[in-house]
Amino acid sequence: MSRRSLRLPVVLGAGLGLVATAAIGLPAGAKTTIASVHAVTETPAQFDDDAGGNADADDPAIWRNAAHPSKSLVITTAKEGGLKVYNLAGVQVQALPVPAPPAPGLESGRFNNVDLLSGVQFADGRADVAVVSDRGRDRIRTYRINPKNAAAPLTDITAQSVPRVFSATEAEVEDQNTAYGLAAYTDRATGKHYAIASRRNNTTLKLVELKVVGTAITYTAVRSYSLPATFTLPNGTRWAPCDEPGSTPQVEGMVVDPHTGKLYAGQEDVGIWKLNANLTGTSALVDKVREFGIPGSYDSETDECVAGADPGYGGTHVSADVEGLTIFDDGAGEGYLLASSQGDNTFVAYDREGSNRFVTNFRIAAKTTIDGSEECDGAMVSSASFGSAYPDGLLVVQDGANTPDVIGDDGEPRANTNFKFVSWDDVADETGLDD
Repeated sequence: MSRRSLRLPVVLGAGLGLVATAAIGLPAGAKTTIASVHAVTETPAQFDDDAGGNADADDPAIWRNAAHPSKSLVITTAKEGGLKVYNLAGVQVQALPVPAPPAPGLESGRFNNVDLLSGVQFADGRADVAVVSDRGRDRIRTYRINPKNAAAPLTDITAQSVPRVFSATEAEVEDQNTAYGLAAYTDRATGKHYAIASRRNNTTLKLVELKVVGTAITYTAVRSYSLPATFTLPNGTRWAPCDEPGSTPQVEGMVVDPHTGKLYAGQEDVGIWKLNANLTGTSALVDKVREFGIPGSYDSETDECVAGADPGYGGTHVSADVEGLTIFDDGAGEGYLLASSQGDNTFVAYDREGSNRFVTNFRIAAKTTIDGSEECDGAMVSSASFGSAYPDGLLVVQDGANTPDVIGDDGEPRANTNFKFVSWDDVADETGLDD
């Protein structure tokens, strides 16, 4: 999630899917209400304070237990709170801490994004692996999943010698220069495993090859790729999203389509890019955020950007920040690309073929005892069956503004985040998307 924000004209009905069309450039007559879907369950609240272990829910990954689908797991990042692992009822079954600082004065770990690799070959057989971006230490960490160990299914198998991803030296490892977003995939032609990391507050992506060494996993850099930082608008002027000095528009949400070998990368204040997962060739902008082209000036006192007039060059489906990207795949290459439109608390579905046409959008709304999802960072969806609760698929989304509020000892609300579990049947019923 971006720390700065454009002061745009008012957004109406925050969290209700109602957007001021004049403020963000929606075409006349565009719909202002969208389908509402409700979560089946949610995980416990996490608190980003000392008492809560500075745990801040961010990104989920759904691991399916092929032998016992109802015993599948949801693996999530919690920033300084490490990894939290839940069962399908939303109950925590394991917590793994971040690495401690390697020396005085250096940073501890801070887990940002997580993805999965299936069938990684080890000496004792194949296993699935969770791959994590550690933005605190500028590393990629790996965890082997053991379905037979119900109490502690994940084991850290990161090689001790794994290199930094972006920083040249340990002294350079800081929040502005570290691995941030992450996607992992297996090359179908070669069987090799890769991870793509994005650099915090920067347009750079880096591809690394993951390699098994004994019982551990290390990685080596393959290549880097930089997305555009500035853009020529239709009126001939150059535009860049407003940001704090020294930063360029960053990417966080990423996903690789296993059937096409394409990477989708969400440049938060720009839009969704599509390019080859091996970071070769050219990139294409699939969709732009509504705020695309709006000039802004950075206010150092408030750490915010003050927006100018909207020239009308933005898209019509996603509002900055564009965040969690995930693919609903039916196993035969059919399905959808889903994106979290954080600026208006919705989720947008695109076709996976050709120019990735817009299909529909929806929101995760509150019902009785479970609130909806707002300011969503990470999301993951699976089309597989997970038993009676999720027979035709599961969508897990982060909730960046979980309610009800919990008041701390100082009388102030404690920052509160968690994850919502949504049945794909409900999404399909309310939106008309296939299951």
